[in-house]
Amino acid sequence: MKQIEVVAAIIQKEGRIFATQRGYGDFKDWWEFPGGKMEAGETPEEALKREINEELSTEISVDKFLCTVEYDYPKFHLTMHCYLCSLLTEALHLNEHEAARWLSKDELDSVKWLPADLEVVSTIQQD
Repeated sequence: MKQIEVVAAIIQKEGRIFATQRGYGDFKDWWEFPGGKMEAGETPEEALKREINEELSTEISVDKFLCTVEYDYPKFHLTMHCYLCSLLTEALHLNEHEAARWLSKDELDSVKWLPADLEVVSTIQQD
């Protein structure tokens, strides 16, 4: 089975968490934490900063490792390293996603998360 390794940013601000809605692919309209694939030679932190800059045109601080999720999708196995992050610049621009929302912990269940991201939501809610 194909293996994909990605990083995800759990961006926090004023008690809320940033969620993005996919605008493409098999899981179009589902919600996820922003991030993406690591490139050869990158640390997870470097990959996260690059991906968030590409996807949201903003700078982040990678504050703390949260968890790693292992999930089997029908076509590939996903390894997703998740980090708690904060914004260094206020402006966010959706370059790849069709929508975004700031959600409180109580609101996290109000959107349809990708299956792997659901495990991260569960970890956040236990905190």
